[in-house]
Amino acid sequence: MGQRIQKLKRIKKIRIHREGTDTLVYSAFILIAIAVVLWQAFDTKLPFWIFTVVFGIVWAVVLNFFRCPIRKFTECDDTLGVVVAPADGKIVVIEEVDENDYFHERRIMVSIFMSLFNVHANWFPVDGHVISAKHFDGNYHKAWLPKAASENEHADIIIEATNGEKILCRQIAGAVARRIVTYACPDDDCYIDEHLGFIKFGSRVDVFLPLGTEICVKLGQSTTGDQTVIAKMRKG
Repeated sequence: MGQRIQKLKRIKKIRIHREGTDTLVYSAFILIAIAVVLWQAFDTKLPFWIFTVVFGIVWAVVLNFFRCPIRKFTECDDTLGVVVAPADGKIVVIEEVDENDYFHERRIMVSIFMSLFNVHANWFPVDGHVISAKHFDGNYHKAWLPKAASENEHADIIIEATNGEKILCRQIAGAVARRIVTYACPDDDCYIDEHLGFIKFGSRVDVFLPLGTEICVKLGQSTTGDQTVIAKMRKG
């Protein structure tokens, strides 16, 4: 009985992200309309069943893509200096890079790649204050390629964390992704547990951290957005 209650609680914490509502509703109406036509147009029902099964699975995959779990970060009470994963996915890059767009210094870049089957809501990685949020048009290279960070469509969010350090969080479109949504606005306060944005259909999120930051994840490790601690910065 207790296990059943816990399962029901978990189900209640899953909802559909607002970015997917129109896509799911309109596509469902279109698929139903086509299915009705196929049912009435053919004596044999095989075309109807083939269409229903194939596109029913496709619609279910899209529904899974737009799921939006309600999460609360409970790893620690003191979030000063803590950096959580901004997205579900897998760590594909941990390296020092020259960040010349904003900071003009060496930074530690941690990259999370999101597959089609990951949750694609993005969370703020730190508590702090949004300094700037800019969107840039670009190409649609495969998201895991190094050049995707600079050449693909992306959005850059600069945040001053509560410990005084500034970080860059970059949403990057991939070969399939065609829309980046950013909720962060300049001069807003931001908090872990809040949504930073959403990227549709496969993509990547990079976080640029100060040198000296303790990295708490490894290459290939899976992350859960708003749950996995990826780094700990100096408390300032």
